[in-house]
Amino acid sequence: APDGSLLVADAGAGVVELHHDTGTLVAALPGVAGIVPVGQEVIWAVTGGGEGETSGKLFLITHGKTRLIADISGFEAEVNPDGGIIDSNPYAVEQTPGGKALVVDAGGNSLLMVDRKGKMDWVATFPSQLASTANFKNLLGCPDAPPEIAFYCDLPEALPAEAVPTSVVVGPDGAYYVGELTGFPGAVGISRVWRIEPGTLHAECGISPACSVVASGFTSVVDLTFGPDGTLYVLEMDEASFMAVELAFFGLPGLAQGGTLNACSPVSGSCSEVATDLDIPLAVAVDQHGMIFAAVQALIPGMAQVVTLP
Repeated sequence: APDGSLLVADAGAGVVELHHDTGTLVAALPGVAGIVPVGQEVIWAVTGGGEGETSGKLFLITHGKTRLIADISGFEAEVNPDGGIIDSNPYAVEQTPGGKALVVDAGGNSLLMVDRKGKMDWVATFPSQLASTANFKNLLGCPDAPPEIAFYCDLPEALPAEAVPTSVVVGPDGAYYVGELTGFPGAVGISRVWRIEPGTLHAECGISPACSVVASGFTSVVDLTFGPDGTLYVLEMDEASFMAVELAFFGLPGLAQGGTLNACSPVSGSCSEVATDLDIPLAVAVDQHGMIFAAVQALIPGMAQVVTLP
């Protein structure tokens, strides 16, 4: 936050402010998926998709009071920017220099822009790509997978994988940077970071000259942030893909290899590893002094914690 405090999106409770080892609830907002502080006690917040009354929406929190700004999932249902199956899961939010909110809809494969009156339009959509099924099959133990899931071993060698954008940050150059998880079948090494020219509307990334890939070769990108020196930090959930993490919740534990934080140049696209073997990391933040914070074990109820990284 601008005052130097650390804010956390706690899906079970809402927006929490951390001071050392204690947390204070700033605003109750169950299902909150992403936040960005934009002023003294002013926070944009998005909730993940679902059937709840507050699900799939954008809020502005001012001095602890929560105000509904826009129905993100409703926009997906009405407009469906990427033209695919109607699916919405707002995941992250950022603010433009002009004070508008940028929201990535992981389900809708889109980047949206919303002003404080709730006027909304889509900035860009992100394309699917052909993804190898080899990693998924290896995780299942093919060709000797358990009988109830052995049919997955017969999948073709490759399948179209949706982009599933999970992160958005405005760079020092004013451009919008978006990281993609890359969906089923959970291939490794194909997640990308896109750069979208500021002021862009209705760009189909992969076709539009307003979009470019600035870094690639990642696995399951879940967050992006810039350091004070202009370094782009790219957080990967797990080197064996998000699928290795998910399978642990379906009776196949021990497959995850740990997540990685990378420090990248947004100009050259070259990256170096800052931290490895992170336990289910989902978010990263860097303060004005360059200190790095990461949320780990974030999918395990009651186990999530914020750690500092070297």
